Amino acid sequence: MPRPSMMPTLLRELIVARTLPREPEPDLVMDGPEQVAAYEEAGRIDSVMSAAYLFHTARISQVISGAKTVLDLGCGPAVQLAQVAQFNPNAQFRGIDLSTTMLSQGRAHLATQALSNVTLEHGDITQLSSVETASVDAVISTMALHHLPRAELLTACFKEIARVIKPGGAVYITDFGRLKSLKSVIYFAYMNEPRFPHLHLFWLDYERSLRAAFLASELKTLAAQYLPEGVQHFKTFGVPLLNVLQTAAKPASPELRSQFKALRARLPWRYRMDIDDMRLFFKMGGLAHDPF
Repeated sequence: MPRPSMMPTLLRELIVARTLPREPEPDLVMDGPEQVAAYEEAGRIDSVMSAAYLFHTARISQVISGAKTVLDLGCGPAVQLAQVAQFNPNAQFRGIDLSTTMLSQGRAHLATQALSNVTLEHGDITQLSSVETASVDAVISTMALHHLPRAELLTACFKEIARVIKPGGAVYITDFGRLKSLKSVIYFAYMNEPRFPHLHLFWLDYERSLRAAFLASELKTLAAQYLPEGVQHFKTFGVPLLNVLQTAAKPASPELRSQFKALRARLPWRYRMDIDDMRLFFKMGGLAHDPF
């Protein structure tokens, strides 16, 4: 099936005057067994999310280079976290999530990977009571912030990041940005459904996530107010579908770069197109040091 063009959606986003109101998800915790099962299947490292996983793993690895302790907020089933940990074996990773079901899936996944540098724990990313002040070298979070129902909780999360990270520590946070038109939301949420129609619950959750996303301007403003100095905001060019808040990245070593390029080359062609779209639109949005 031909891949749909993104151009009409990009043009629509640029000309629509108003932005959709935010529709927070009814439940902060993704704990329903059917919902988690759909997310687990779609989120396999070799499935529809594989391009996004590899993109963020490569970017995170550049940002946390040299870190010994890394905290992952909203780690979910730990698929992304496990891949990052594999590429950074000298760091100790600690994942926190509010969903006991997700954490159970995460522990099962980590067991299959035989990773010894990752631990998971139940916790609220807006109240990191189990994490000591200035105790971690880096904080990461991938596609979790939109689950927070209110902006005050996003502020609380950012304040906690600032509290637990060591001076000069590394930050890599990525999440959706709220779009202007409902047509854009529907397009991006369901563009891959024809290839995976049995994952309807996953695509429905994707739509809800896009509706629940914070504005790119909100992420940028709150980051400037509360996150450590040096955190910059980047977004996909034209349409802020994806946002990244990060400290300075170091160019990947030749060895890592070779590994990332090899993994990209092994992706099915559709997923290679996905990751190349992300690379292009973030590059156009100002994000440097492409690790591929």
